[in-house]
Amino acid sequence: MTRVFSGVKPTGHLTLGNYLGAVRRWAQVDQYRSDALFCVVDLHALTVDHDPGRVLRLSRQAATLLLAAGLDPEQCTVFVQSHVDEHARLSYLLECVANDGEMRRMIQYKEKSARERERGGSVRLSLLTYPVLMAADILAYAADEVPVGDDQTQHVELVRDLAVRFNQRYGHTFVVPRATRPKVAARVMDLQQPMSKMGKSHESAAGIVYLLDEPDVVRKKIMRAVTDSGQEVVYDPENKPGISNLLEILAACEAVQNSGAQSGNPEALSGVHTTYGALKKDTADAVVELLRPVQQRHKELMADPAYVEGVLRRGAEKARAMARPTVDAAYRTIGLLPPA
Repeated sequence: MTRVFSGVKPTGHLTLGNYLGAVRRWAQVDQYRSDALFCVVDLHALTVDHDPGRVLRLSRQAATLLLAAGLDPEQCTVFVQSHVDEHARLSYLLECVANDGEMRRMIQYKEKSARERERGGSVRLSLLTYPVLMAADILAYAADEVPVGDDQTQHVELVRDLAVRFNQRYGHTFVVPRATRPKVAARVMDLQQPMSKMGKSHESAAGIVYLLDEPDVVRKKIMRAVTDSGQEVVYDPENKPGISNLLEILAACEAVQNSGAQSGNPEALSGVHTTYGALKKDTADAVVELLRPVQQRHKELMADPAYVEGVLRRGAEKARAMARPTVDAAYRTIGLLPPA
């Protein structure tokens, strides 16, 4: 059976972009067609300045929302990265295979370090090396597929490069994974900045719909979404990024609500609405209905923290048992003495 690994970083509250771009596919497709692991990658949240209490709260919230969105611990493995030591164990071995140049070429490091240098600051070493930890996250489980958005493609290419390099130098140890991408809404854009992805940690929340936003907040944000010149409601991402983003969101919501399918067709919605206001209203209604069951289930899970803790404990035990043989093999293959 195909093995899938993916994770979510607790650096902010999960968004509509996270759900439509990744989590709904995990819940509706990946957990049923594969041996799937889904992880709250909390160690990655430490690569930037952070409030420990906030990381703790967001990690718990992210795990609860993954379950609320439909991940079934009877169908897949849900766990927290720091609960499984094999991630850190393997990360160091892969640092011994990676090189400085390829780390410094990673887009997120280049962008974040450049911003910090402009401010007269510096970045943590872990920001430079965290793509290697990401590689360890994936390779430890012999994953065949990694569902990602377009902005993570470079990281999966690095994972593949490190796996091939390790296998060639020391002997075949790792499965070389491939990236898979959802066809629609892989990158939901910010409602106020439709050329930028809807991110968890943007300074302004005005263009971000969070999964736990109240319905009136969702409606307000969508009704205030930036639109484009002209009046025609057509799908044209290059010339009408604001309207095209709303059409993608609406199409994805309709696909989930109507059939549970993984694709909707935003182009088919071109011309259906005669005004931008009508499109915004229908999109707002669709998003509110999409989030309603997730929010209700999240409320139920929050009232039963022992259940969530039990899921994460059992998930970590299962993940540890899956990862340890591969990581132990990597230690032997690279030339380290086995423990007495």
